Amino acid sequence: MKILFLGDVVGRAGRAAVTAHVPRLREAWKLDFIVVNGENATSGAGLSAAHAKDLLDAGVDCLTLGDHAFDQKDMLGFIEKEPRILRPVNFSKAAPGRGVAIYEATRGRKVLVAQILGQVFMKRPYDDPFSGVDAIFQRHKLGGAVHAALIDVHAEATSEKMAMGHFCDGKASLVVGTHTHVPTGDAQILPKGSAYLTDAGMCGDYNSVIGMDPAEPLRRFITGMPKGRFQPALGDATVSGVYVETDDRTGQATRIEMVRQGGRLSQSGPA
Repeated sequence: MKILFLGDVVGRAGRAAVTAHVPRLREAWKLDFIVVNGENATSGAGLSAAHAKDLLDAGVDCLTLGDHAFDQKDMLGFIEKEPRILRPVNFSKAAPGRGVAIYEATRGRKVLVAQILGQVFMKRPYDDPFSGVDAIFQRHKLGGAVHAALIDVHAEATSEKMAMGHFCDGKASLVVGTHTHVPTGDAQILPKGSAYLTDAGMCGDYNSVIGMDPAEPLRRFITGMPKGRFQPALGDATVSGVYVETDDRTGQATRIEMVRQGGRLSQSGPA
């Protein structure tokens, strides 16, 4: 199976890049399933129902969220009606929606997608992500009814993401980090067959401070005082993420390639 995962969509520029590139990449790379993290797609804070529809209509098969899952209040109701949107498994027991689902890819193959929040350096003490993921794998074995499994690790600390990668090795097809908006260069297949990347980066304007216009972040760093709200940068955006090929029989990864399309970081993807 050929799977594309794209990192955090930031603001209008990020949405425009995703909606422009996803249809082209699906056709050019013969993609079977596409997952996008959309938690900063609306003004850099959360995802609205309208913007979620735009991304899904562009051909995205599943949208994951994160710690800003419900910054846009209409998502509280919309996520209950739209099964293609996932919030973190360990966000809150009272949160609407769900954090794991099984979707149908091309030729009837089944893809499990789940999102988990890290605990290290995060603003809230979320439930243990490792036990949350373990419970998922107890119910859904890779290579059985599930042909591929993808875990979005929305976390701050690289060490925690790496630990989750090794914890999931052999149980997931892909473990990929989101949240920090900075793409890492450590794409690899772990010893037991799971593809891994510490952070997919963002889909946004990289002439920025993690997707935001530099003026307000610079002011706060230099003076320690806020003056206004962060505003997403509006320049030409790069679509960043990871491309993975998996074995349908075992669910293990056979190939992983970093993806950078358009904008300042553009590079070639899978040949």
